[in-house]
Amino acid sequence: MTTTDRTHEWPTWRYIFQLARYKLWLYLASGFFASIMFYVFPLIPALIVRQLLDGLTGSAPAQLDIWGLVTLFSVVWVGRFLFILFAVLAEDSLHNVINTLLRRNLLNFVLQQPGARALPHSPGEAISRFREDVENMPNFLSWTIDPVGQAVVMIAGLGTLASINPLITVAVVVPILITLVIVNSASKRIQRYREAAREAVGGVTDFLGETFGAVMAIQIAGTQEHVIRHFEQRNEKRRKTALADLIFSQALETFTFNSANLGTGILLLVAARSMQGGAGTFTVGDFSLFVSYLGWLTIVTSMFGSYLIRYRQTGVSIKRLMELMPGASPSRLVEHNPIHLTGDLPTLPQAPATEPLHRLSVRGLSYTYPGSANGVSNISFDIEKGSFTVITGRIGSGKTTLLRALLGLLPPDSGDAHWNGRKVEDPASFFTPPHSAYTPQVPRLFSESLKDNVLMGLEGENADFDAAVLAAVFERDLTELDHAAETLVGTRGTRLSGGQVQRTAAARMFVRRPELLVFDDLSSALDVDTERQLWERVFAQPGHTCLVVSHRRAALRRASHIIVLDGGRIAAQGTLDELLQTSRDFQRLWEGDLGAPPTPEMLAATG
Repeated sequence: MTTTDRTHEWPTWRYIFQLARYKLWLYLASGFFASIMFYVFPLIPALIVRQLLDGLTGSAPAQLDIWGLVTLFSVVWVGRFLFILFAVLAEDSLHNVINTLLRRNLLNFVLQQPGARALPHSPGEAISRFREDVENMPNFLSWTIDPVGQAVVMIAGLGTLASINPLITVAVVVPILITLVIVNSASKRIQRYREAAREAVGGVTDFLGETFGAVMAIQIAGTQEHVIRHFEQRNEKRRKTALADLIFSQALETFTFNSANLGTGILLLVAARSMQGGAGTFTVGDFSLFVSYLGWLTIVTSMFGSYLIRYRQTGVSIKRLMELMPGASPSRLVEHNPIHLTGDLPTLPQAPATEPLHRLSVRGLSYTYPGSANGVSNISFDIEKGSFTVITGRIGSGKTTLLRALLGLLPPDSGDAHWNGRKVEDPASFFTPPHSAYTPQVPRLFSESLKDNVLMGLEGENADFDAAVLAAVFERDLTELDHAAETLVGTRGTRLSGGQVQRTAAARMFVRRPELLVFDDLSSALDVDTERQLWERVFAQPGHTCLVVSHRRAALRRASHIIVLDGGRIAAQGTLDELLQTSRDFQRLWEGDLGAPPTPEMLAATG
């Protein structure tokens, strides 16, 4: 990838060109049937009508009888029907293929980013872009050959009409030139209105998503009226911006249509005067052809104006989609990748061979959040197979950040990890099952059954659901649920208690049998007895290795090694007995002091 690709956006036409190349035969088929024949076919019936009228009036010898004309019209009608059918099939297929490719590339980029890095926009806004902005691109792509069909019609139509009266050419070209000038001069305003409308729609979608996910909090706070009022304000903004975008676009299209109508009126006047003069230069058939062609050329002129408007609007959609891929080359959005819409689905890749853990060594690990001084610095420690290592510290000391930087969920600024002495080159892909499994502070459950949330697609002999439930101390809870393992847990597990959510996430880890279990404050919502049982069951089977963030005594008592963090650095480490004797920081934690350490300002204020 060139430096230019990485640092500069492509022009709109280049994105469209790359998409057209993806399924070139389908693009050309859609272009031929929907963009060329769509414009050309309406010219044929007018020629037949001209021949019929001239034959009836005696202006020209009749070349076909009535049955011949009926047959010819029937052939034209059937031909047009078939072309429209093929056009619909080709265009819909093209839309489905390009929509799938774009969404595939977007999702692939998002899912390859560090897991702890948030989307550059809210989920609601991202969904809006995945839906509306993605669909804009194939919609315009299928229009890109339209100018070819329009040019063919213009050349054929103008050539025919100019052979009758050269003034026709001038009268038709003038509205087209006016359309081009007006639409191009309005291009920036088109782009501005479209961006504002898209942002407003995304804001409404995002607010609705947040509202549905926080219904209970809204009810408890008694803020229903405030939420509704805020929604009305956002929706009103969406209405105004969408209306401005629609009115301006429609106004331009109306202008192009009416300017062509004006040219049509002038041309009809010229033709009528020519026929009235009796010079014989115009026949009834010529006049019929004249009216038919000019009506169709009027439509073609207005559609060309719509084409220019859509080009600008597509540029807005491309810009919004690239904002979901910060730092990516423009080629990533339109990269040619398999999408498997037909035929057999691809086989899933085999899980990498597990390298049993003997020792995990972390050296000099550092990460600082952009724009702040918070993070972790120069962290080093070792984890032996079968050990239970606990990371503890006050609130804000960097415990979660340390885990995320180690696992590749945040890109470390420096430092590395070694698995059995071998450097881990890509932590984000390495620290996944079967090497490692991770449960964050707030586990993410899906609106599916409890069993589906545990297995998440795992099948076969490796999916021992019952054993995982038992290890997570969930067997009694399972019998109390309405439909046992098939119980729907609700959005983000809202039908489960906090402890049940945590233990469901723990079962998800256990069923994958990883070499290293990483828990971020897993037991924070568990009662003392449940926590004790959980740790007993984890180590009931020999060989389990755990890295745990916790401040709970049950975990600290069981720990073979404890790491105490303070201000993003290791303040002390050792066994429980050693730290109780030597570390004042750990003594305060043991006594339950979990607050953030006092700032220099606070110390100065207290003398």
